Amino acid sequence: MIQLTADYLRPILLHRENNSHKHDYGRLLIIAGCETMPGAAVLATGAALQSGCGLVRLHSTARALQAVVNSYPSAMLSEEYDDFFHTVPEQLGRYNAIAIGPGLGWSPGTLNSFMDLLIDACAKRIPMVLDADALNILSVLPDWGELIPRGSVLTPHKGELRRLLPSKSDEEREMLAWELCADTGCCLVMKGYHSRVFTPNGTCYMNTTGGPGMAKGGSGDVLTGLIGGLMARGYSAEHATILGVWLHGYAGDVLSAERTPEAYSSRDLIDYLWKGFKELDALPSTNLAHPIL
Repeated sequence: MIQLTADYLRPILLHRENNSHKHDYGRLLIIAGCETMPGAAVLATGAALQSGCGLVRLHSTARALQAVVNSYPSAMLSEEYDDFFHTVPEQLGRYNAIAIGPGLGWSPGTLNSFMDLLIDACAKRIPMVLDADALNILSVLPDWGELIPRGSVLTPHKGELRRLLPSKSDEEREMLAWELCADTGCCLVMKGYHSRVFTPNGTCYMNTTGGPGMAKGGSGDVLTGLIGGLMARGYSAEHATILGVWLHGYAGDVLSAERTPEAYSSRDLIDYLWKGFKELDALPSTNLAHPIL
């Protein structure tokens, strides 16, 4: 098992060319939020805009779009004319990655639209980041592993993982995760303290950043947007995932040091993501995270 540290991740960090423009850094489509959960769309979109991705478009309901534009005017918008996700956005092939799930909700039409999205994304070979309600919908579909585009990322917490990979023990569930990644060509993040990342080639990573201050609603939405933005930016699924979990946790570590673990929210994580990028872009120095013994 490889421990994720700044020194390990520093060599894979991408840099920007002087003579470049926004279209050189990828397009991300986010499908998140609904009328009763607009905040999830705000968190995912805000994190994606901190990833280095060139363009970020959110497809969501009118209420969620208004909340996002109030906080992040650089995001592009695509309106869903129902209270939940029912319509697959047009011209899907223009996007380099798709992130779906935070605050998505679930209605009878959502399942059909989600299936249509998976089919289209597979046909166009667009990798996806699947989280929250996207994972909950997957868990009720037969042979769902065959529906996911290769090179995608799944980010379940413990409850979502139990629904996705039912088993009698955590050890058996871990073996199922290995098999799933090998069969689907996808990465899987087991979110939690020292999150683990499983990859198709059999490598497993353990994160060394993050702590109990991140155990708050919305933290996972931030991670989804961040990993999606990194994938659209040009990182492979594996590199986007290991960078994403480390940067996400590093922001939490800095906030915990400055404010204590109690006194910050998932929204604050977005504003501190740059700290991790700065650390990786610097010469080797003392890391906030303690090594795992």
